[in-house]
Amino acid sequence: MPGAAAPTLHLVERAPEPLTESHVLRALDSVIDPELDEPITDLGFVRSVTLTGAGVEVHLRLPTSFCAPNFAYLMASDTKDVLAALPNVGVVTVELDDHHDSDIINRGLAADAGYQGTFLHEAESSLDELRATFQRKAHTAAMERALTAFLRTRPELAEEAIAAVVLGDLPNDSAKAALMRRRDTIGLSTVDFATVLVDDRGSPCPAASAALALRRARSTRISIDGNAHFCRGLLATRYPGSEADQLPRAQENFFPLSSLIRTHKRKIA
Repeated sequence: MPGAAAPTLHLVERAPEPLTESHVLRALDSVIDPELDEPITDLGFVRSVTLTGAGVEVHLRLPTSFCAPNFAYLMASDTKDVLAALPNVGVVTVELDDHHDSDIINRGLAADAGYQGTFLHEAESSLDELRATFQRKAHTAAMERALTAFLRTRPELAEEAIAAVVLGDLPNDSAKAALMRRRDTIGLSTVDFATVLVDDRGSPCPAASAALALRRARSTRISIDGNAHFCRGLLATRYPGSEADQLPRAQENFFPLSSLIRTHKRKIA
């Protein structure tokens, strides 16, 4: 009808969803052990989650009491950051248990003092470069996993041929998805025509040195995977029953490499 007033819309505000342990654990999935390149939830480093209304208290545990303080602080600080970012969360308390620097780290976290404010003269610099170093190593390992999986499906290829492999050549599997995430983290292109075998700056590897580059990447990957396996065992020894909180490692299906290496050595010869 001409001149009739527009109907008034009454929007009903939904009550905020209460915080649950599931919300907390999903958030903690994004906290990565920088050296092992795995979520702390998969590694079993989350000892307990306690909800008090909208507040949350999380206790972390590590495989030994002498794990590097900078790594320990990084994970504890990241834990507090991701929990503080949850909607409608109240007071967030994160404590690291049974570490030789637990008191120092826990006081620093409670005061939001930052790494240098927590360790004072013992902290030579911020943790940004440390984080970036391990992000680059994680990319190298993910790159090797993806290319190794690709070579296993193409046994007729010599290792030198991987210099020409682009992201679009890789199957859309978990290895590629992990590689794409890590490329994105360090600022490398994720378009289909981007070369897979690159250095940390994204420069492609020449075909003549591709086999050597892949072997170097493999040593990085084996080091990361080996450390992760070792730390899982140490945690289970230190905290009996904690192995039930550890998720199986997806990377384990990349062992052994002997048959792959023999096959491609014959191609090179």
